[in-house]
Amino acid sequence: MAAMTSALIAIAGVVLGWIAIEIACKPCLERGREAIDRSLNPDYDPDDDRDGNARAPLIAPDPSPDPLDSEPKTPIDAAPAVPSKIA
Repeated sequence: MAAMTSALIAIAGVVLGWIAIEIACKPCLERGREAIDRSLNPDYDPDDDRDGNARAPLIAPDPSPDPLDSEPKTPIDAAPAVPSKIA
């Protein structure tokens, strides 16, 4: 009888531990399970995962210059030089 009681307590401990881990790590586990489901799906195409445009640039081009800005920005070469020795 004592062996049966010990076995039931051990099984209950494992079940409660599993439930605690599932609750504590729910967001991480869900993302992992979704990734596994996608990788096992034969119809999944990673190229279709982004906005449908695989050739879109990763960095957006610079916006057009402001037409009201009459003074152009100073180029880096025209910046004042830093002295090489401190007097």
